[in-house]
Parts: sequence; structure tokens; C-alpha cells
Amino acid sequence: MDKREIEELREKVGCAAMLEKDGWKVDVKESTRRAIKYRRDSSIVIVIHQGRGWFDPLSPAKGDVFSLAEHLGADGFVQAFDRVADVVGFVPCAPAWRRAARPKALASVAERWKRRFRPRPGSPSWRYLTAERGVPSDIVNQAVASDRLREGPQGSMWAAHSDSAGALTGWEERGPSWRGFATDGGKELFRFGSAAAERICITEAAIDAMSLAAIEVLRPDTLYVSTGGGWSPATDVAVRRLANRANAWLVAATDNNRQGDIYADRVRAIAAEASARYARLRPCAGDWNEDLRV
Repeated sequence: MDKREIEELREKVGCAAMLEKDGWKVDVKESTRRAIKYRRDSSIVIVIHQGRGWFDPLSPAKGDVFSLAEHLGADGFVQAFDRVADVVGFVPCAPAWRRAARPKALASVAERWKRRFRPRPGSPSWRYLTAERGVPSDIVNQAVASDRLREGPQGSMWAAHSDSAGALTGWEERGPSWRGFATDGGKELFRFGSAAAERICITEAAIDAMSLAAIEVLRPDTLYVSTGGGWSPATDVAVRRLANRANAWLVAATDNNRQGDIYADRVRAIAAEASARYARLRPCAGDWNEDLRV
């Protein structure tokens, strides 16, 4: 084989096709347009760069379709090449949440946020949060009053991420058939509750942050935050700033799974560096919204 053959094959076969042919399944709930999460048993692979790249969030493994073939068991590059070649012509199923790319230029994050209405009793977003996700109306009311929520398209809700100065950076998008993050927005932290609180509960989703707030009856000494299902450099900086508050108490309220434990370890390390108090708060089910709805 020569370099041209390798490049042609790399163009023909995406990482999604490789995984689906190998029996992996898309986790629609945990996927976004730019990062599609595949699962098989307890293993996870996230496909990025329009299918041309991948990484394992539970290890340092990452790369292109050939390194993925080796990650899946191919013994060396020659065998990986043959495995990729066997997938030529296989078309993976498109996740139901995927939307067509917008052909026109988008307005700024702040402008798009301002154009959206706040949820109100009976609105699609309100029904999604209170009826489908079981978040109490008083919690939704307080999040709306704090300008944390907006009505998204097709019955979804937008939950604002902001920086330490309160400036909007983006928003989590969650709905009955959609999960994503604001296009051109930046993940930092969804913040709900007492802004100056010493106790900071760190969750993985805005709905989990509001659910935990409901379970704890919105403790006045607590700021409930969400990383938006990831851990961006801006999120890391934001959590470190919170850890450096006087008498800070970082509570890793991440999901009850392996990924949640990895995030909890990051919180614990940050707390230790800042000499802050630390605790691990684990939901009984997979996440806090599941606990709330039991």
C-alpha cells in the first residue's frame, strides 16, 4: 500500500461506520452534533471532526479511523488497514437528533439568547422541564427569575452558561428529542442558586443541577453548577476560581458511573490544590434527575 491508498481509504471510511459495523451503539442522550458518543458494554468512544476523529474519554486513546481499528483490536497498522477496507460502503445510521447545518451566518450568542422567550407555565419548555423531567415549578420559576432559562426550538429548553462576571458564554440545549450546546458558544458553567455560596455542587447537566437543588430544597448556602457534559479549559478555570473562595467546599455531584467518577477525581484534585473542603455526592440512580423522578 502507498500513501495515496491510505488517504483514499481514510476519506472513504468514517469512525462512526467503523464503530457501528463493530456493534457499537449511539448514546443519543449523551451525544451532540459535534461529539457523538458510542457505547459497547462499559466502553465509550466519542466521534468528532465530522466522523474523521475519535477519542476515548476514559483513557488517552485518540486518533483517526486507522488508530480506531487498532483500538478495537487490530494487531498493527496492516491489519488495521484491512479492517478499515472491509468497512468501505457501509453507511452508519444517522442519529435522530442530527439537524441539517444552517446555511446562513448566525447572530451572536447574546443576540440569539435575547430573541428567545423565557419559559412560562404551559409553554413547551416549561412542560418539558416540569412534566417530562419532573423539575418542580418553583425551581423552574427561580431559574427563570435568575435569567438562566430560555425557550428553545421544538419544545427544548436552553440553560445559560456564564463566566465568573456573569457574562453569557453559551447554553445547554435539552429537549424531548434533542441534546446539544449553543453553536459558537463556549462551555463554562451553568450557575443556579446563591452566587456567593461557599458550598458548590458540581453536576454534569443543568437539569441535574436543578434536580439536585429540588432534592435539597435549594439550600441557601449552595451554588449549583453544571459543566454541560464536558470539561472545557474554561470550565477548569471556573472551578478553580470557585475553589479559591474563602471557606470553599467543592462537592462533586457528578453522575453515578465511571465518567462521573473521573470528573469527581478532577474536582477532588482541584480542591486539594486550593486547600478547599471536598465531598463526593453520588445519586442513587444514574443521575440526579433520575433520583428526582423516582
